[in-house]
Parts: sequence; C-alpha cells; structure tokens
Amino acid sequence: MVLKAVWGLLIILSVSSSWVGTTQIVKITYKNFYCPFFMTWFSTNWNIMFFPVYYSGHLATAQEKQSPMKKFRECSRIFGEDGLTLKLFLKRTAPFSILWTLTNYLYLLALKKLTATDVSALFCCNKAFVFLLSWIVLKDRFMGVRIVAAIMAITGIVMMAYADNFHTDSIIGVAFAVGSASTSALYKVLFKMFLGSANFGEAAHFVSTLGFFNLIFISFTPVVLYFTKVEHWSSFAALPWGYLCGMAGLWLAFNILVNVGVVLTYPILISIGTVLSVPGNAAVDLLKQEVIFNVVRLAATIIICIGFLLMLLPEEWDEITLRFINSLKEKKSEEHVDDITDSNVHLRSRSRANGTVSIPLA
Repeated sequence: MVLKAVWGLLIILSVSSSWVGTTQIVKITYKNFYCPFFMTWFSTNWNIMFFPVYYSGHLATAQEKQSPMKKFRECSRIFGEDGLTLKLFLKRTAPFSILWTLTNYLYLLALKKLTATDVSALFCCNKAFVFLLSWIVLKDRFMGVRIVAAIMAITGIVMMAYADNFHTDSIIGVAFAVGSASTSALYKVLFKMFLGSANFGEAAHFVSTLGFFNLIFISFTPVVLYFTKVEHWSSFAALPWGYLCGMAGLWLAFNILVNVGVVLTYPILISIGTVLSVPGNAAVDLLKQEVIFNVVRLAATIIICIGFLLMLLPEEWDEITLRFINSLKEKKSEEHVDDITDSNVHLRSRSRANGTVSIPLA
C-alpha cells in the first residue's frame, strides 16, 4: 500500500504536469502558428509509438520474454477472439479514431478563444457527461450525488460563459471546450460498451491502432486544408517543429501515464492528477499575466472542480460512510465503557487502601 501510494503521488504529479505542459505549449505555438487540425493530426500520429513503448517495458520487467508478434497477437484480443482483422480494424477503429480526433481538435480550438485555465476546467466536465451517458446508455446505477455533480458542472459552464458577459469569443470557446468534453465522454462510454475493460497491453495496442488509422485514413484532411488555404504555411522549414514535437510528446506521455497509473496505483489518483491541471494552468497563466480572475470565473472553476471530485465517489459511498460513522460510534462507546471500568477499579483500590490504613489507627 505504501509503494502504491508513492507511485500514486508520482503519477499524479506526472499526469498533471504533462497535461499542463501540453496545454501551455499549444498556447505558445498559437502565437506564430495556428493550424489546429494539422496539430491534432500530427500529435495523434505519435500514438503509433505507444505499443513499442509498452513492449520495451515488457522486455525490461517481465521474467518470461515474448516475441513482438506473440505479444501483439495476445494484446489483439481486445478486438475479439480472432484478434485484429481488416474488417474489425475498420469497424472498431474508425468511430473511435473520429471521436479521438474531434476531442483533441475541439480542445485546440477552445484554446484559441479561452485561457488554458478555463479550457482545462471546462474539460473536467467530461466526468459528468460520462455519468449521464452511462446512466442512459449502459443503465448504470443511479446516484444522487453524481446528479448533483452534473448539475454543478452545468452551472460552472454557464458561469464560465457569463464571466466575460457572454462575449462572442467566450461563448464559442466554451462551446468548443464542452464539445471536447462531450466527445471524450462518448469515446469512453462506447469503449466500455463495445470493448469492455482493457489491460495495459490491450490499451497500448488499441491506441497504437488509432495512430495507424489516423496516419492512413485521415492524412488527406490536412492536405485538403492546406491546398484550400484554410490551414496554410509558407514552407515545412518554417513550421515550429520544436513546439510541435514537444506538444505531441507530452500528449503521448499523458496517455501512457494514464494507462500505466491504473496498473501501478489507484485509478482515482489518475483523475485527481487530471483535475490538478486546473490550478497548474492557473498558476502558469497568472505568471504569464494572461488571465484575470474575477469572482465569477473563480467560482465557476471551483464549482466544476468540486463536481469533478464528487464524480470520483464510489458507488457504495453512502454505505461506506454509514459503516465508518457506525465504527466511530462503536469505538467511542467502547472507550466510554473502558473509562467507566477504569474509574470503578480506581475507586475500589482507593477504598481498599483507606481501609488498610484505618485499622491500625482504630
């Protein structure tokens, strides 16, 4: 448990740092280069390296080494008993690749309109959307506390738009960020519906497969945007390759850490690491003097974060709370009985001592 807690602390810091770093590098890149779809496509291609990174870890830590192809086939079971076929590659990968691209693309669009703090806070609403979709689609257990959390998330969204007096850019930015959170939630619910739960190897295989799909089938989109002058740049030498690679590398690191963290520590700590990106981005924005926190914006951020944390409560939180309260009551009653017993013993010993002293005096 101590080892898990130590790993958990490291994972929390790493997850929040990688997400803050990704967001801030995007904001810096936008100063000289604004091609959000190309940036999304470029960073998604880096997902191909997920499985090689996982296999390198397997070679370094496993006692029984497996060949790359054997490990690849073993992890392919996430697609079914027959493994990865061309039909399943197109059928299962296509919708998730589209949702992945939409999530990241909308997130980058929101960063053009809003501060990094606002976007990261609004993205935390995806937990509320996951609950609502799971309740409707997967028929998950109804929980009143999570309904309250969803209401808080919606309240925070409205307040975030109101923070700039419903300015056009602010409303559009909020819409992009909420859209990104919604597609992220849909991705997670559909993954649970069609693919179930996945171990680290299967997750690495699946994310790498998304990267291959992106490279093969979505590469035409940035080409079309380039020749239609929607996203255009003078030459490839003029591209900010350092920032682009830094962004893609941190994004890949974030995805790897999220999946590694589930293996090494408690899943709830991964979510805490994600929500800590909000104060992390706020600190950086304040240092860069890019955000002015008025009362409404600060309240909206806090409300969304509290709603996010309420979403982390387990399904049996009420029963666990009642058991904890009852155990405290029982402990107090036992301590009270022990105190009474000790006081009675003390009184009897005093009376006996008094008795032994009074006999010679008489």
